[in-house]
Amino acid sequence: MSNLKVKLADSLNNEWKKVLNSSLTSPYFSELCSFLMLEYGQKDIFPPIHQVFSAFHRCSFQQTKVVIIGQDPYHGEGQAQGLSFSVPPNFPLPPSLKNIYKELYADLKVIRYSGDLSSWADQGVLLLNSVLTVRAAEPGSHAKRGWELFTEEVIIELSKQKESVVFVLWGAYAQKLAKHIDAQKHFVIQAAHPSPLSANRGGFFGTKPFSKINEYLVRSGQEGIDWAL
Repeated sequence: MSNLKVKLADSLNNEWKKVLNSSLTSPYFSELCSFLMLEYGQKDIFPPIHQVFSAFHRCSFQQTKVVIIGQDPYHGEGQAQGLSFSVPPNFPLPPSLKNIYKELYADLKVIRYSGDLSSWADQGVLLLNSVLTVRAAEPGSHAKRGWELFTEEVIIELSKQKESVVFVLWGAYAQKLAKHIDAQKHFVIQAAHPSPLSANRGGFFGTKPFSKINEYLVRSGQEGIDWAL
């Protein structure tokens, strides 16, 4: 773990590594990696270190056309896999993902059973958590350690360097990132978070995000996402 910073940076493909170089070489990222080195050495931390950057491994910078922002990884054993809202195949669906699938069915009549969203990532959906690591059974335990600055740079660079990206900001936590997005050249979807507490209060169900995403992608000359995969 002594070379954790090098391990994390080198695990990014060359494209993302170049785009995020200012973060990867920054003092705050060095401090974050020092903290993570201690955490991974002493506690149960999710996801496993090799999956921390899974969102970037599955979806290159060039490929990214949709960004779905989560908060921090699932904190139960075996759940987190480095993709926001996603769990490994054959794993029980977490409550937020159940609500996402309810809205997907109401919107497009698509039924999904697996909670593994890797196929969405492979089509250009960057499933990005605001905080990329967490202690077992301690949600929010790695917040305000530097990951938020890293996530901000991801959003800033996507907004600055790309055209016609869809940014999906569910809940107040994700919506703080809206200020970093140029809404004149991108499409921003904001709604309540799909967690049961938020979704059942209103503002998530009935928002039809999946059809809106595909309509915008097609309108901007891109291929829509096959949400059934």
